[in-house]
Amino acid sequence: MNDSQSKAPMLEIRDIKRDYHVPGGFMKKEKTVHAVKGVSFKLETGKTLAIVGESGCGKSTLARILTFIDEPTAGELLIDGQRVDTRPGHLTSEMRRKVQIVFQNPYGSLNPRQKIGDVLGEPLAINTSLSSAERRDRAMEMLVKVGLGPEHYNRYPHMFSGGQRQRIAIARALMLNPKLLVLDEPVSALDLSVQAQVLNLLTDLQEEFGLTYVFISHDLSVVRYLADEVMVMYFGEAVEYGSREEVFSNPRHEYTRTLFAATPRADVASIRARLAKKAVG
Repeated sequence: MNDSQSKAPMLEIRDIKRDYHVPGGFMKKEKTVHAVKGVSFKLETGKTLAIVGESGCGKSTLARILTFIDEPTAGELLIDGQRVDTRPGHLTSEMRRKVQIVFQNPYGSLNPRQKIGDVLGEPLAINTSLSSAERRDRAMEMLVKVGLGPEHYNRYPHMFSGGQRQRIAIARALMLNPKLLVLDEPVSALDLSVQAQVLNLLTDLQEEFGLTYVFISHDLSVVRYLADEVMVMYFGEAVEYGSREEVFSNPRHEYTRTLFAATPRADVASIRARLAKKAVG
């Protein structure tokens, strides 16, 4: 790695755009939908960027671009200062390993016919130097890291609660030792007490593994609790960007002020404190 790369942000996107062409139907012209309109940001290693906005603002589309599921229409994506070629057939396996995603619905991202041990071991199958016993050991280790146990290795997804399934999804995302996790509404389907537990887990894992997070959410209480930086999206554009303190204490854009005023805020921090007290007791 050269000196310029060593000083580069872990993640940088430059003027990223994503257009979709929608058929117009009988006697109507094809319509172009501009889902993401020239978004740019930089994110340092070990930090969390929260991307917030209402449904349809483009935040999940951006998540799909960051994880190479969708190819941008225009713009540049850089990881550790290295430009990523996202064209089909050009994306390297090394780059794929660096970035993983955790979706909102953990059950939908787990194969119901696979045992959890097989779910976790599957990403390691590309490494032919690992024996089946070594893959099993690493899967067992990761189960413990996310707060589950070896006894869960041979169980199926339907045998777990929603919070446990999300822990399994997080474990699977970590099996290849990624540098960046994109978390697309990872706690929105969970009740508040379970949300707090999963958020605590994500915080602990970030510290232990030096992870960088892009956290997609519409829940401002969760964002305020977890994020270092906040980007607000509105109709495909980034209308506000700054540190958590700056954005929450002095929102500059009218949409941000309206969003904050309209969104109820649960006190997630107090839930965490209550859970910690209960654990000590």
